[in-house]
Amino acid sequence: MNNDFKDIMQNRKSIRHYDSSVKISRDELLEIINESISAPSACNLQSWYFVIVDTPEGKEKLHNFLMPFNYPQVDTAPATIMVFGNTKSYLKYRDLWNGMVEEKKVTPEARDAAVNTFLPLYEKADRQMLVADAMVDASLVSMQLMLVAREHGYETNPMAGYDASKAAAEFGLDPEQYIPVMAISIGKPDPSEVVPDTVRYDVKDVTEFA
Repeated sequence: MNNDFKDIMQNRKSIRHYDSSVKISRDELLEIINESISAPSACNLQSWYFVIVDTPEGKEKLHNFLMPFNYPQVDTAPATIMVFGNTKSYLKYRDLWNGMVEEKKVTPEARDAAVNTFLPLYEKADRQMLVADAMVDASLVSMQLMLVAREHGYETNPMAGYDASKAAAEFGLDPEQYIPVMAISIGKPDPSEVVPDTVRYDVKDVTEFA
């Protein structure tokens, strides 16, 4: 485990070839996701959903909608995590807050204030708003997942090169509810992998004060 946050963040690299002899247990993959879902989300809706692909059959499904330039990552990595935005996460919102009351994390009054304020907004929202919120939530958790993976000693590669219209259906999910946001391969880099250092724009070129 690596607890050096600066190293975790500054030295993250996108890996294209993994050591195929290295496996990651499903228990550890679940642990990584469990740590990742502490990420912030709009109104605490937690509008994300994960499909962990770690079987040959699952990788074939990835081939059906990912672009060929992403095949090396998914073929050599022990797992690829598909991150979807869930546009109907609000359907469980009341249950979420009831659970927090039962665990004495919030008062009934705080629950009622949150549910009565936010739930009607999402129940009446158009699809554009639901998709936008889900995309933001899933993007936040994706970045956190990649950092958590480095804490566990792994590297990742975030991929957005895919046919978004096919991704959910390949895994038996409702394409109207689940919006693909990121495919993240995870594993140990192949020892021969050489990842060049990238150059970022100067901070003054991308920042202003107001």
